[in-house]
Amino acid sequence: MTETKPPIFEIEYADSPNPLLLTVDHASRYIPQSYDNLGLEDPAVLHRHIAWDIGIEDVSRRLADKLKATTIFAGFSRLLLDANRYPDNPAVTPAVSDGVEIPANQRITETEKSRRLETWFKPYHAAITELVEKKAAAHAEPLLISMHSFTPVMNDFERPWHIGVLWDEDPRIALPLLDILRRNSSIVVGDNEPYSAREPLGYTMNEHGMKRGIPNVAIEIRQDLIDTHQGAEKWASIMADALRQLDGMAAFNSSSKSY
Repeated sequence: MTETKPPIFEIEYADSPNPLLLTVDHASRYIPQSYDNLGLEDPAVLHRHIAWDIGIEDVSRRLADKLKATTIFAGFSRLLLDANRYPDNPAVTPAVSDGVEIPANQRITETEKSRRLETWFKPYHAAITELVEKKAAAHAEPLLISMHSFTPVMNDFERPWHIGVLWDEDPRIALPLLDILRRNSSIVVGDNEPYSAREPLGYTMNEHGMKRGIPNVAIEIRQDLIDTHQGAEKWASIMADALRQLDGMAAFNSSSKSY
């Protein structure tokens, strides 16, 4: 039986005229058959959060449809190669993730690491660079938003946040978005929670946003809220309503509904 191989990345609404670019670094849990599940004896592990960001692909596809926003999805598991880590960071091919040892990553050679970077990481980020340049050529301030999800519990701590807005030095999206989301009293919004965008720096936001001077932010949505289609639809609607209120999107609010 021939293995069905998903693309290294997938792009929706590549020619959208609006300034928004969504990136989904951990959309997939795909690992090629040749890697034998990276040596993991229990394949059920690959359904857990350590392999991908549960629910965020569903949310992001629905959000892309609502805003007709250019969106790029990575097509590989972060256990194979983490698209949001710097190549010199050991976490780019994690040996241990949330207490689970990843056998094939325990003593990974530089040759194998380079092969994964060339095969998965570089093409994905080259595609993001091309999309960013296209948006920058068309708009004075394109908007870069990196979409992620987080676990309800970490280290026995029940995380109270429904959504987190992660940002570093650029407040142009983060501060207005925090204000917009907090107008909904039913939502608990984290400011650089449950993670900080400042330490460690995520590759996607820093390389494609901060270093280019493009307004950027990362969004984290709690996984138990989006692990069903109904939940994904609800949070895609919440995000779409919030993003439509950003200044950079104002001119596209009406056109995005009929594009």
